Amino acid sequence: MAAVIVAAGSGKRIGGTIKKQFLELKGKPILVHTLERFQACPDINEIILVAPQNELRRLEDEIVKQFLLTKVKRLVGGGEERYNSVLNGLNAVPEYIEIVAVHDGVRPFITGEKISRLVYEAQRHGAAIPGVQPKDTVKSCKQGFAGQTLDRDSLVLVQTPQVFKKALLLEAYRQAFAIQQFGTDDAALVERMGHPVFIVPGDYDNIKITSVDDLYIAEKLLER
Repeated sequence: MAAVIVAAGSGKRIGGTIKKQFLELKGKPILVHTLERFQACPDINEIILVAPQNELRRLEDEIVKQFLLTKVKRLVGGGEERYNSVLNGLNAVPEYIEIVAVHDGVRPFITGEKISRLVYEAQRHGAAIPGVQPKDTVKSCKQGFAGQTLDRDSLVLVQTPQVFKKALLLEAYRQAFAIQQFGTDDAALVERMGHPVFIVPGDYDNIKITSVDDLYIAEKLLER
């Protein structure tokens, strides 16, 4: 079982000169907190870290070696878009590995128990993702006006890691590149093929850090 950790983004939304995955959270880069969750999970055998090409050497010295992240076996340069980076990571997964998890590098609060549950369901169903129900009323919007009020019970806010049989996800990417149509997440590509994706109840704490407000919330979650 391998995990592809995607940390190649520019982090423009959070501002500043430091990419968000390298910002410190309670004395350690956000990315380290994320990697440590997968390092500690017994169902993860190795980690492929996808990061900016010009950061790979520094990452190996200052993150992988310094924090003893022994499961990080490969560091791979990212691509122009997230889907390019994910595919670069998938192509670096050893041939003998059958199950792969794709996770955001700036989502540091995933638990080992949740990773293991997702792996189990992916083995059974081929694809499994975590998701939580919206807490607020959700409406469609068109030209600044509220449209239809959507049924919250039929909606889910999707998180990562998203776990798949590797052959299935690679085929989904092959088809996506053939028609040059990409979804907002990896599961969307699998869904387009008509393959069912099992939803595991997620955790509201499993936030993705994309803004300064998220960074503040993350600090409070660590304190708790």
